[in-house]
Amino acid sequence: MPTLRTLVRFLSEAQRAVRLRGQVTVLLTTDTAIRRLNRQFRGKNKATDVLSFPAGGPAAGGIAGDLAISVPTARRQAADQGHALVVELKVLMLHGLLHLAGYDHETDTGQMARRERLLRSKLGLPLGLIERVEGAAPAKKSRRTAGARP
Repeated sequence: MPTLRTLVRFLSEAQRAVRLRGQVTVLLTTDTAIRRLNRQFRGKNKATDVLSFPAGGPAAGGIAGDLAISVPTARRQAADQGHALVVELKVLMLHGLLHLAGYDHETDTGQMARRERLLRSKLGLPLGLIERVEGAAPAKKSRRTAGARP
């Protein structure tokens, strides 16, 4: 598991890159817990990798929102992609931050995918979630050759 300091530092860097103001809370959780959240808030009875909960409204007062990330799912995806867990957690945080900033790849015409691609490059991250789903993922790399920074 990566250190809290590493994750907090990346969260701040990614939040600046996204240009998202306000406090963001990140919950690192289990598949069971994220499945429950996904069912409760999205009506989808399955585990997922990351959920975003924008604060919104006048009561938000300096809070951008919350992210929930399933560590077991992130660990499996990291293994599938041939990189470390810390790299996958960063990919998921960036994806979630973009959702908090108002992007939605399920309804837009590619804006979120383009923004994620640009920011991943800037932040030194490998393929993002949208590209993986669209089938753009390359062949699996060995752990020793995965190029993203921890």
